[in-house]
Amino acid sequence: MTTVRRLTLREVRRLPATVDVPTAASALGIGRSTLYEAIRIGQSPVKTITVQRRVVVLTSDLVRVLEGGEAGAA
Repeated sequence: MTTVRRLTLREVRRLPATVDVPTAASALGIGRSTLYEAIRIGQSPVKTITVQRRVVVLTSDLVRVLEGGEAGAA
């Protein structure tokens, strides 16, 4: 089993406007398959955008969640 290092909030703030699901999962401290499943069933803690078949996570929402805010709160 591979261990993925969890990203810090400081590192997340330096990421581009969107990130892939494995990167977001790492920041949230969950597995990528767990986040993919949450997205699939509409229970993702962060906002996502689907471009063709690729799902990306909005970094601004990821930061908001990591700071203790609610996903999608603006």
